[in-house]
Amino acid sequence: MASSTDYNFPTRPRRLRKTRNIRRMARETRLSTDHLIAPQFVMAGEGEREEVPSMPDTYRHTIDRLVDHAETLHDLGIPAIALFPAIPDQLKTPDAEHALNPDHLYPNAIRALKDAVPDLMVITDTALDPYNSDGHDGIVRDGEIQNDATIDVMREMAVLHAEAGADIIAPSDMMDGRVGAIRTALDDAGHTDAAILSYTAKYSSNYYGPFRDALDSAPEDKAEAPTKDIPKDKDTYQMDPANGEEAVRELLLDLDEGADMVMVKPALPYLDVIHRVQQHSDVPVAAYNVSGEYAMIKAAAQNGWLDEKACALEALTGIRRAGADVILTYFAEDAARWLAQ
Repeated sequence: MASSTDYNFPTRPRRLRKTRNIRRMARETRLSTDHLIAPQFVMAGEGEREEVPSMPDTYRHTIDRLVDHAETLHDLGIPAIALFPAIPDQLKTPDAEHALNPDHLYPNAIRALKDAVPDLMVITDTALDPYNSDGHDGIVRDGEIQNDATIDVMREMAVLHAEAGADIIAPSDMMDGRVGAIRTALDDAGHTDAAILSYTAKYSSNYYGPFRDALDSAPEDKAEAPTKDIPKDKDTYQMDPANGEEAVRELLLDLDEGADMVMVKPALPYLDVIHRVQQHSDVPVAAYNVSGEYAMIKAAAQNGWLDEKACALEALTGIRRAGADVILTYFAEDAARWLAQ
């Protein structure tokens, strides 16, 4: 049997894996707090927080508690939060009228955040599902989600959010043409500096369940079938999980309409889509490491099946490697602490 000294391999990739320091030097993908956006849930009340049952260690905060938590996130170096409101059912209507109230929970939370932590960017959502009694991202009429009527409301929402101090408007609805309509509305109202982060490729995914639990916004929970003609899913406006090239078409449309940043959602089952979008995009690409992805790792870790820190950081690094410039993730706070160690 030949000994190892008989071999002459001119290239040995393991040379660049030998020590921790050489692995650091040769590392292709970097993950830092600069790449993290922390989704946050705000609810009515004072001095309270409620854990989301399906999302361990994730909470709905009242505005005062949200501000305190935002200060912690800012101190950890996280540059932005994405804000989502938990609206009481009694304020939800088929036309999502409450979304345009200038003095309700959401704009008040934006104002409080910008007053307390002005350097922390606030990203807001213009989808109607938190306010819609039908549980959809758009207005439902005769069993169909109305594209243009929904955009009419979202234009006003975007201006309302910008007036409250939002830095970035993030339409997550997947209505056609909404990026251009929102850009025009913002510019006409004098908010030319408000950026748009478009949910460019948002898939009709089964990984959103815990998020809908956090906001009580699932359409199947709102429909009182057969007395109400409400679609039970979002397949007619969110993307088919089987499609990849369609994401590029959506990207080109959003870029043409003025998107400043674009997003793929979810992240882990759609790493190939993130890569495709990055290859064709000339603006930063975001990816949303969604609630179901988070909940799976948390549940497995709680059962002792996975190492939470190791798996979460590996997942986030994989999303970065696929091409995401920034990642919305419920691991943001923990990841910032882990990365600082």
